[in-house]
Amino acid sequence: MPNHETVAIDASALPAERSRGAVAGVVLAAGTSSRMGENKLFLRIGAESVLRRAVRTALAAGLDPVLVVLGHEAERARGELAGLGCTPVLNPDYLRGIHSSLRAGIAAVPEGIPAALVLLADMPFVTQHMLAAVVDRYRAGGAPLVVSHYEGVDAPPMLYDRSLFGELRALDGDGCGKRVVKRHRSEAAEVVWPASALGDLDRPGDVERARSALAGKEG
Repeated sequence: MPNHETVAIDASALPAERSRGAVAGVVLAAGTSSRMGENKLFLRIGAESVLRRAVRTALAAGLDPVLVVLGHEAERARGELAGLGCTPVLNPDYLRGIHSSLRAGIAAVPEGIPAALVLLADMPFVTQHMLAAVVDRYRAGGAPLVVSHYEGVDAPPMLYDRSLFGELRALDGDGCGKRVVKRHRSEAAEVVWPASALGDLDRPGDVERARSALAGKEG
């Protein structure tokens, strides 16, 4: 049976690691893109694929290591990541849903890394500066959780201190990450973003809108 006990948070347990240690990036990229009709990870926005763009953004933000959780068409995805300094993590249970990828990614974070920043591969409006701001907010205080807040909506990127990893691994079923966020929301720090940065890619129209919105911002 999953352990639903809340982990007690000791904000002073890792002061040096929190202020100076590396923060891992966990990019969730294992889904089947069922609503898109084709694998959205390989669609192009500008000069690169959705997947490569997300991983490059995580690397540019200084996350280390960057773990990319793969499932559907994993070998093709590995090829798409060629030349990037990331570590693919295979989730054999990806058909069970995104919670299984979150658990796989968190389980792969090396010992000694004090926190993990979880992001979705299909959120093209998330920038390296946003990721860096979330990490900075974590380093600035003792919160076990840093939430991205988009004008009333909590969504990735979300940063989890290692003290929460056990809860993330123990929970099962849809929305397990959201349950951990809800449980610790009163302790969380947050970084506020405009609602326009929240867009993800579920249907073909979403991709076209993202291409149009980003065309004038990137060379």
